[in-house]
Amino acid sequence: MTLPQTLADWLAHVARQHPKSMDLSLERTVEVARRLGIGFTVPLITVAGTNGKGSTCAMIESIARHAGYRTGLYQKPELVHFEERCRVNGSPVQAAELLPHFAAVEAARSEITLTSFEFTTLAIARLLSQAAVDIVVMEVGLGGRFDSVNAFDSDCAVITSIALDHMEWLGPDRESIGFEKAHVMRAGRPAIIGDPDPPASVLAYGERIGADLWLAGRDFQHQGDRQQWSWNAAASRGGRRYHGMAYPGLRGANQLLNAAAAIAALEALRGRIPVTAQAVRNGLALVELPGRFQVVPGQPALVLDVAHNEQAAAVLAVNLDAMGFYPRTHAVFGAMHDKDIAAVVGKLAPLVDAWHCCDLPTPRAARAADLAAKVREVAGRPSARAGHAIEVHEHAGPAEALRAAAAAADPTDRIVVFGSFYTVGGVLKDGLPRLSAPHVG
Repeated sequence: MTLPQTLADWLAHVARQHPKSMDLSLERTVEVARRLGIGFTVPLITVAGTNGKGSTCAMIESIARHAGYRTGLYQKPELVHFEERCRVNGSPVQAAELLPHFAAVEAARSEITLTSFEFTTLAIARLLSQAAVDIVVMEVGLGGRFDSVNAFDSDCAVITSIALDHMEWLGPDRESIGFEKAHVMRAGRPAIIGDPDPPASVLAYGERIGADLWLAGRDFQHQGDRQQWSWNAAASRGGRRYHGMAYPGLRGANQLLNAAAAIAALEALRGRIPVTAQAVRNGLALVELPGRFQVVPGQPALVLDVAHNEQAAAVLAVNLDAMGFYPRTHAVFGAMHDKDIAAVVGKLAPLVDAWHCCDLPTPRAARAADLAAKVREVAGRPSARAGHAIEVHEHAGPAEALRAAAAAADPTDRIVVFGSFYTVGGVLKDGLPRLSAPHVG
């Protein structure tokens, strides 16, 4: 067989290999990783959870880089380009750098059929295992127990907030979902539980296998006012304190939970990769991650957020409410059909005056017409903006929806783009948009 020559060709080839897009099992990844000899000699941190994984990974990476360490990061999904999934020393790898690792996975898998996620995870893991880095951070995908990232034994596991999402795969409640995510923990190794109210199943699993549990509120905690915040570890965890810190570069009150867990992970590995207080301060203040309550300057104001489940939508609503007064809020909304769309819309309905629902370029996406119907149903409830007529429009894609929203908005209004990575990615594909009312500039 002639091997693909470009990254796009490889991704198309990989997508054709397995009859299912998702086939929950760890055995295939473990076996191919064994054949490839993938192993990590530097500290490996894995980050699981429902919301906040990407932010936590970015914060760990940023702190480590400001401490002078060379970093490797695997995060997903991308907003625009596949290469965004793999960063070395803060920059996405080049497509050409990935090609030999795709070829190596293809040769090693032999008779084993891999899903796209398994194949690409193995290729990126191989690249990171061979890169000249001092620490590797890997974001877990769906769940944890059967996620391909769990094929690699981490030196520290982080579990962020746990909420209802992917219930058809992970179970009907937080206890079931927590049990799946808990499997990223390892016996005798630190496990940072960033959720301040974790499911009992997470703690029970960690205690059963003998993980070194670091619990938010017990082993580490944070406090803050409107100007600054602080973090401290319990005396049993060394008692280290960070006072008078600026808020993280990623906006939103929820980011303190992620920042607290990120600091705890690095504290737990202090014996191998110590960081200074200045590195913590600078790393958190200067961290960047597109699409996480990202406010783009311009008129009207533009907010990009990948919130795609009820919990994330609730956080987005709180953050929007804290921004101050805007005469009207316009939403560009695209989402997957398997999400609880009514719950997501319900969290934003009290804040949104005009909805621009859009199709997305994936079979999993809900059609714009279906989203619009759900918006009309939910926005008509008493919880919606009393006394305001709710506008609902349908568009072929996020870029078209943003253009329509910008054309209808006054300079003092705001536009929020949310609902999926595809929605935010759709408005970023041609670069960061800068709005100049009444039209897109």
